[in-house]
Amino acid sequence: MIFFVVLNKNHPHNISFLTQICRLYPLLFSAKKISPVELISSGSSSFDLNNKINEPLTGRKWEYNLFPISWNEFQNSLDYLTAKQQLNTRLIYGMYPDVINNLGNEKEVLSNLTNSYLYKDVFMLSNIKKPDILQKLVQALAYQVGSEVSYNELANLLKINKETVSSYINILEKAFIVFRVTAYSKNLRNEIKFNKKIYFYDNGIRNAVINSFNDIELRNDKGALWENFLISERIKYLHYNKQYTNYYFWRTKQGQEIDWIEETNQELFAYEFKWKKKKTTRFPKTFIEEYKPITNVIDTGNFTDFLI
Repeated sequence: MIFFVVLNKNHPHNISFLTQICRLYPLLFSAKKISPVELISSGSSSFDLNNKINEPLTGRKWEYNLFPISWNEFQNSLDYLTAKQQLNTRLIYGMYPDVINNLGNEKEVLSNLTNSYLYKDVFMLSNIKKPDILQKLVQALAYQVGSEVSYNELANLLKINKETVSSYINILEKAFIVFRVTAYSKNLRNEIKFNKKIYFYDNGIRNAVINSFNDIELRNDKGALWENFLISERIKYLHYNKQYTNYYFWRTKQGQEIDWIEETNQELFAYEFKWKKKKTTRFPKTFIEEYKPITNVIDTGNFTDFLI
């Protein structure tokens, strides 16, 4: 859905909400040129807005991304202990507002989200020619959360070409369903350079597309869920706090790896994610000696420091 909020600068309390007004876009932008109003346009995806607003707005617009509820918002609405008691639930059902507000009915809400919103918007706005292939691709990505993704392998699995896989993943990114993280590589010859990982913006959506809602302690993918949760929440934190940070994962051909790397003002931070706290966690010696990063281990005991 797209809607506009029209703010009259001469009467700041006079606000008009206009929904589903595709045919009025040219008229609204023409009116703005002769009247002191501000237009706030909202859509469920980036191509939603770009496809509907044809006039170039370079230098005349501010863009904002609204993600599912962040852990900071969630904890502030409750309290530290109550929020933390719900951690396992949030790992399974995610952070969409309707999900949080419907305790006990999370599966139904997520099913409705995925069936009536998730794919509907993508199909309607992107001219997807093979909707069944897109759904299978999303499921394949859900199973590979936390692992490196090969477009060639996905193409073979789905019996399509690599270019179609890349195109569909781009669409999923624009719809804020998934996002890519690339490999960090600078100096070492044996570093993985071109691989990528793909994460979901919301754990609940990830679990819904594969219909997997088992309790966290009964799952063999809890490490992947924990990693997806921390990284998606960290993305929210960085965005909302206007921290302009490059982020990566790191791995060598011999299998040494680091879950999450941030590069800020030419300073490197390396993070390892552990579901349960361990006495010692060793970072790869080759990485430490070459890049001299600041290292941190994030577990269920200290994760709020990473997200708030």
